[in-house]
Amino acid sequence: MPLALYALTAGAFGIGVTEFVIMGLLLEVSTDLGVSIPAAGLLISGYALGVVVGAPVMTVMTRRWPRKTVLLTLMLIFTLGNAACALAPSYASLMMARVVTAFAHGTFFGVGSVVATGLVAADRRASAIAVMFTGLTVANILGVPFGTWLGQMLGWRATFWAVTLVGVVAMAVIALFVPRGTSAPDEGDWRSDLRALTRPPVFLGLLTTVLGFGGLFAVFTYIAPLLTQITGFEDASVSPILLVFGAGLIAGNLIGGRLADWRLVPSILGSLAVLAGVLALMTFAIHDQIATVAFVALLGAAAFATVPPLQMWVLEKAVGAGQSLASSFNIAAFNLGNAAGAWLGGFVIDHGPGLGAVTWVAALVPLSAMLVALLALRLDSRRRRNADVIPATSGACD
Repeated sequence: MPLALYALTAGAFGIGVTEFVIMGLLLEVSTDLGVSIPAAGLLISGYALGVVVGAPVMTVMTRRWPRKTVLLTLMLIFTLGNAACALAPSYASLMMARVVTAFAHGTFFGVGSVVATGLVAADRRASAIAVMFTGLTVANILGVPFGTWLGQMLGWRATFWAVTLVGVVAMAVIALFVPRGTSAPDEGDWRSDLRALTRPPVFLGLLTTVLGFGGLFAVFTYIAPLLTQITGFEDASVSPILLVFGAGLIAGNLIGGRLADWRLVPSILGSLAVLAGVLALMTFAIHDQIATVAFVALLGAAAFATVPPLQMWVLEKAVGAGQSLASSFNIAAFNLGNAAGAWLGGFVIDHGPGLGAVTWVAALVPLSAMLVALLALRLDSRRRRNADVIPATSGACD
């Protein structure tokens, strides 16, 4: 893999840290700014909203720029946004800074995915996407725990200054290693590209992403109470177990990339099936501590094994329809899945069968993603058959 790809990984690492580290600093932020913990938790929702809105907006605004320039601009927004977070004098200003920072998220991963596939041979494209997304997984296993520790020791603002420094480093390595003219900028009309995203194969691919990741976050959002209240672990055991989850993320991400390079469609269906199976069996495993640790690792691996195939699928279906825009929308779809999954898990706990049932309810979500994927494949196959029949019929009439 070329060095330019690892420069994209560095940017992905910084973005991953700034997205998730706030989860470990809610108490510090709420105390310092004089707001409730639920209000501090809205900083997570605000960031997710910024990703969903910012992904298409920033992609359209920068579509005619050279993609290296786009990546550097996004990392500049990311860096300045985190500096603004560190300096925020109030809750409202911190929320605004978080939303602005999130505007760089979706387009960076969207454009970065397109650039990554252009850096390698055709049979390594999904693996290239997986390498870039490794930055996101390493952020979870190393960056977030370190950022949380730093914020607890020196104050939450120190964490955002550290992430700002990561942004500066990422800008430097992207400027140094990513070649100019890696990929030609999009030239078509963005309105037609946006309409093309409503084509059934592309739209259903995005919906598959939402549902595929929704199952993970229905469980992961509530992993701490599951581990302590159902399995019986002490509170101090949660962080080490989450390191195991992070290791699973890295392994699953890289395996998913390799499998998608081998056979894309079987990789999508297979990874979703495995994710559903792991979630369902976890219902029984969470009553045993050893089995729970093993299944937490499997959950991370199964969930992120879906990422490179789903991202690659949307890119392929969007050929000729603005790949950067489609890729950015798919990143937004991952974040919608995060939010929807967290809501589903909370609904099951508050109004449904309860905490112990979250895992088997969550298993139904990737199963529904499989059904959507199969529908997309069927419609795509029908479209291809019709495309073959029409020219043949036209030739017979002539």
